Amino acid sequence: MTAFFDGLTLVMQADVLVTILISAAFGLFVGMVPGLSATMAVALLVPVAFTLSPVAALATIITCSAMAMFAGDIPAAFLRIPGTPASAAYTYDMNDLVRSGRLGDALGMSLLCSATGGILGAVILMFGAPLLADFAINFSSYEYFWLALLGLSCATLVAGDDALKGWLSLTIGLFLSVIGLDFVTGIQRYTFGVTNLQAGIGFISVMIGAFALSELFRKATGFGEKQAEARLGISGAPLPRMRTLWDQRNHIARGGVIGTLIGALPGAGADIAAWVAYAVSKRFAKEPERFGRGSVEAVAGAATANNAALSGSYVPTLVFGIPGDSITAIVVGVLILKGIQPGPLVFVNSADMVNAIYIVFLLANILLVPLGIAAIYLGRTVISIRDAILYPVILLLCLYGAYAVSNNTFELWIVLATGILVWIMQENNYPAAPLILGLVLGQVVEQNFMSSLIKADGNIINFFNRPIAGVLGVLTLVVWFYPLMAGTIRRVRGTAGPTDQT
Repeated sequence: MTAFFDGLTLVMQADVLVTILISAAFGLFVGMVPGLSATMAVALLVPVAFTLSPVAALATIITCSAMAMFAGDIPAAFLRIPGTPASAAYTYDMNDLVRSGRLGDALGMSLLCSATGGILGAVILMFGAPLLADFAINFSSYEYFWLALLGLSCATLVAGDDALKGWLSLTIGLFLSVIGLDFVTGIQRYTFGVTNLQAGIGFISVMIGAFALSELFRKATGFGEKQAEARLGISGAPLPRMRTLWDQRNHIARGGVIGTLIGALPGAGADIAAWVAYAVSKRFAKEPERFGRGSVEAVAGAATANNAALSGSYVPTLVFGIPGDSITAIVVGVLILKGIQPGPLVFVNSADMVNAIYIVFLLANILLVPLGIAAIYLGRTVISIRDAILYPVILLLCLYGAYAVSNNTFELWIVLATGILVWIMQENNYPAAPLILGLVLGQVVEQNFMSSLIKADGNIINFFNRPIAGVLGVLTLVVWFYPLMAGTIRRVRGTAGPTDQT
């Protein structure tokens, strides 16, 4: 308890509190710009963080990332363009809710769930860090392979009504994920002699093309017409009714746990957490047919998970010094630069600093509610700008976001190609979500499969030898073969019925 109050004293310094407010405003702004992810927002603050005290530097990173994670939902809701990759999972649901005049059920639900997820993740981090760390450290390439493969299986849940079109979209995403240099041999694959393709297809560029540019193409086809349907949701309260929030309690709790657990896995991150929580929420939803068409359940589960994953990613970072994601990789650098060595001894040698991190997480997510409401009102004002001005500005911001990733103009060609492809797909009712899912998890599946196969010397049984890997492997196979077995059983019973009657 003494360490907690010592940490509270460190946070309640004037410079730390001012830093939290400034980084919160900066995170909200960057998160609202399509393509500028939470990681990029933190990266832009690194030079500033190095000049601050240790607590102020960590407070800057934590607050900025939490704000940016939610802010990505604002353009997703108003314009159907996700501001950050973690918002892509439920973009269509939020936009459809807003267009139907349910602003509170879209952005209001997202705001409260993001804050709840962040607080829930921080509480789990405070009391369960050692247990979660033991769980995370047991993950090898075998476990990561099965987890990623199980995530790919979620494509059936985000594919919409036509499973075949969903799988075709997933296949395109998987193809894009293998472009570049082979993970094991280093041989070029599908680069066609283009040097820029050797590093693979950038996820940010594909996301901007798939969600932003394709949406602008869709708007352009009706340019000059009154875009009233896009403005229907800009009025109304920015918060959901308490009854609606209470009805989603199971999805919120489930999303918080899923987000924290996935965040605790090194390299997983909020993007994967949002997709997995989205798929699990659909599995347990009362109205699964509403997913992708304006589901409050989808928003509640996925929005909670992505912010909870931020807290979870600090588990391997603090306990073992292993970054949980790209953001905590920056945290490790800041800690070491400030003379704090992450690892098991950090809870003993720097207990006040660890407790300060917990308190900053709680404070940042509490501040997220009032500041998030202000950001929603700002977004509602922006959406009122005439289309002839608004959409060219959005296009410029999208192109800047894609270019800023690697300072390479080739990324703009990827944005254009992906935008045209996804626009054509959507005009023919092919979903874009499985494509993004395939691109995100395709490399994870391939790299961990090849690493595991080399370690196992080609023995497939080794993929099931480890306890966690065995459970994940069996679960994945059940997900794959259950529909086939259930269909076979139904056909057998259907043919046996008439025979029994005779």
